[in-house]
Order: sequence, then structure tokens, then C-alpha cells
Amino acid sequence: MKSASAGPEIERLISLLAKLPGLGPRSARRAALNLLGKKDALMRPLADALADAADKIRACSECGNLDVADPCTVCAAPNRLDAAICVVETVGDLWALERAGAFKGRYHVLGGVLSALDGVRPEDLNITKLVERAARDEVTEIVLALNATVDGQTTAHYLADRMAGCGVSITSLARGVPVGGELDYLDDGTLAAAFRSRSSV
Repeated sequence: MKSASAGPEIERLISLLAKLPGLGPRSARRAALNLLGKKDALMRPLADALADAADKIRACSECGNLDVADPCTVCAAPNRLDAAICVVETVGDLWALERAGAFKGRYHVLGGVLSALDGVRPEDLNITKLVERAARDEVTEIVLALNATVDGQTTAHYLADRMAGCGVSITSLARGVPVGGELDYLDDGTLAAAFRSRSSV
């Protein structure tokens, strides 16, 4: 709801901030007031950073990661293993795996998942490039690190079918009990997945 005491410039700022994930109209209003109250310390540096990012950051033509370089820093790293490609939905998922330091191979960002409800079709995702990469001689494994949602699993099955003739091993992340999780607090689906993914100790 617009305020009679706020000019169009402030309303535009609030409206744009409200489009960010996790920010509703009230949170956007608070963020705008915070920025306006700290113009030199926060607002102008943020505006410069946004302009710089808009001008310089691009999607990597190899994996889809965001970087100022193409190929990106991850793709250009000589110490990465070429034999495995980890497929993720978004760049945020790639960054999360990198923070964990658990994967030393290459990545591929799909740009989303298949969704009949949202009208996302195979041609809307970065799938053709993935199939091309999977067919390379040095690639022996495709790791499907997609979210454990209905759309994520539908996408995983579709990708497995598309790459069936590439001669690579197709694996997925184990599902189940998180580290530190207590069985009593887990949902039925997570517990069932944990049993299916059980391993020897």
C-alpha cells in the first residue's frame, strides 16, 4: 500500500526491494528507510556495486555459473576433476556445494527444474549443453544434485533418460537423516529416503 507521505522515488525503491526473495512490502519499506538513512555508508556503495555487477557479471558459457570471467573461475581451475559433472538447479546450489568443499569435479547449472504447473519445459533449461558435455570422452559420471521435490525428481528422471546413451554413470545425492537430526522430528518422506539410502558402517 502506497504512503501519502512518500514520493514516487521512494515508492519505486520500495517496490523494487519488495521483488527480492524474502522481502515483502513491510520489510522492503524498512530496508528502504535504512538505506536512505545511511546514504554515504551504505546506499551509494550498494548502488555502485549493483551497477558494477550488472555491467561485468555474466553466465559462464560452459557451466552456467555467474562470474566476471568466461569460462568462470571454477571451470578455469586446472585442479578440478574432469571425469565428474555435478548437475544443480541454480547458481546458489553450486555455491553451497563449493562452500561445503565436498565436490572437486565440474558443475552444470540447469537454471531451474521441469514444472508443468509453472510451464517450464526441457527447452527452457540448460539441458542440451549438459547432454553434449556428458558425451565427452573424459566424463564418466553425472551427479544429479537436484532438490528432493516432485519437480526436482521429475527433472532427474528426465535427465537420466536423455543421457542414457552417453555411456556415463548417473548418480544422485543420498537422501535421508541430516547430520545432527533427531528421528522423532523428521517427516515420513525423509525417514523413508534414509532407509532407501542406508549404507554399511
